[in-house]
Amino acid sequence: MDMSNPVSTVLTSLEGAVLQVLARTTAPLTGSKVHQLAAVGSETGTRKVLRRLATTGLVSATEVGAAVQYTLNRDHLAAHAVMELVSLRQRLFDSISAAIETWQVKPDHASVFGSAARGDGDVDSDIDLLIIHGFGEDPTQERLDQVDDLADQVYRWSGNHLQAYTLDRPGFLQHIRADEPIVKDWRRDAVTVYGADFRTFMNALVRDEAGQ
Repeated sequence: MDMSNPVSTVLTSLEGAVLQVLARTTAPLTGSKVHQLAAVGSETGTRKVLRRLATTGLVSATEVGAAVQYTLNRDHLAAHAVMELVSLRQRLFDSISAAIETWQVKPDHASVFGSAARGDGDVDSDIDLLIIHGFGEDPTQERLDQVDDLADQVYRWSGNHLQAYTLDRPGFLQHIRADEPIVKDWRRDAVTVYGADFRTFMNALVRDEAGQ
């Protein structure tokens, strides 16, 4: 799945990008603005897609002076399917969260980070997942099996491979103390899928360590 344009999982990249732009706003947009926001293909190609979608009724086209403005017709029977496709990335995160909830041995925290979290990955991008366990808890076979099962599920759900980054709390704190480059990625991108919000969780651990 292309994390930057999930609709393209079903539609061509240009049609998917155009519909994604329209689905994310109710404001009327000109063809040139849609092209600018879609950031793919040519402006001529974007206008052709908009005109074709307008003939199906899925997109409404309104003349405003010399310009034509476009909106997604949310009453169209296909609009719900478009909105579902646009939300695929969030649905993937929700599915990961629901899967972790079923684990027999649950982590203290889990967050998606990297390109999937930022929404700028593509079909070849991994889904990077930070998993943090309790103090001094070695990765038992059961823990490893849970992550392997989740990796299989993520691939079936999205076609993307899961890259799990598993640490116990001391290892996580060591990364923070050493100011590892990956910590900046976590701070900037983390989308929490299990436990407290990443930044809240991290700050609490740092405060607890400082108070010891």
